[in-house]
Amino acid sequence: MGPKTTKVYETLRERLTAGEYAPGDKLPSERKLVEELNIGRTALRQVLARLVTEGALEVRGRSSYRVPGAVSTGRPSGVKPWCIHGKRDLYDNQWVKLQLWDVQPPGMKSFEHHVVKLHHVAVTAVLDDQDRVLMMWRYRFVPQQFGWELPGGIVDSGEDPADTALREVVEETGWRPKGLEHVVTYQPMVGMVDSPHDIFIGHGAERVGEPSDLEEAGHIEWVPLSDIPGLMARGELMGSGTLVALLHILASRRAQGVTGAR
Repeated sequence: MGPKTTKVYETLRERLTAGEYAPGDKLPSERKLVEELNIGRTALRQVLARLVTEGALEVRGRSSYRVPGAVSTGRPSGVKPWCIHGKRDLYDNQWVKLQLWDVQPPGMKSFEHHVVKLHHVAVTAVLDDQDRVLMMWRYRFVPQQFGWELPGGIVDSGEDPADTALREVVEETGWRPKGLEHVVTYQPMVGMVDSPHDIFIGHGAERVGEPSDLEEAGHIEWVPLSDIPGLMARGELMGSGTLVALLHILASRRAQGVTGAR
């Protein structure tokens, strides 16, 4: 993005953050935004596409944008949570904790359930202006296979996940993102494993040196987004964080009608 386009992006971002457009509100038409912000339609669509990718906007129909948040599905009422009567540690070290919980679903007898606690993780998909994503080709000894992954790592105690995301990209690839946007926090194995994963999207990066984390780095490459469906079909995308981030980007681009993600 050029300086003018960046300024328009920041203006719309500030309006969304300030709540000038409420959840479910439609944005003014492209024609009105072009006139109001004094920007060309092609550049405006670039800004809107970025906001869609970041989850700040969603597409409804042709060239119609609205603020996410208004949904028709309500939260069911009357559904009770499970009761947790107690917990005890079975194993604990710096990487993993195994516990046994005494739990009781509504209307049922209590029973013991294993719970695995792992670290909090941050994963980042960094995009450039050529519709490519920064990835690493790595060997994982647990599944005993090579595959493509996004940079990411453990959130240190007291550390902001956004700081972790930035630090891990630099350490593992030697590239520094120009900015990061949080997309979602999720649990990869919610039935038994507690390991929050924060997903971030970055736009643009500068080369700041060689990777400092040689154990993690592997081969580094800017992979075209158009290759992602094929790599997924070949089973070469490893890790839920990588899949969640890339699927978010592809879904956003598909809704936007951006051809580079096909």
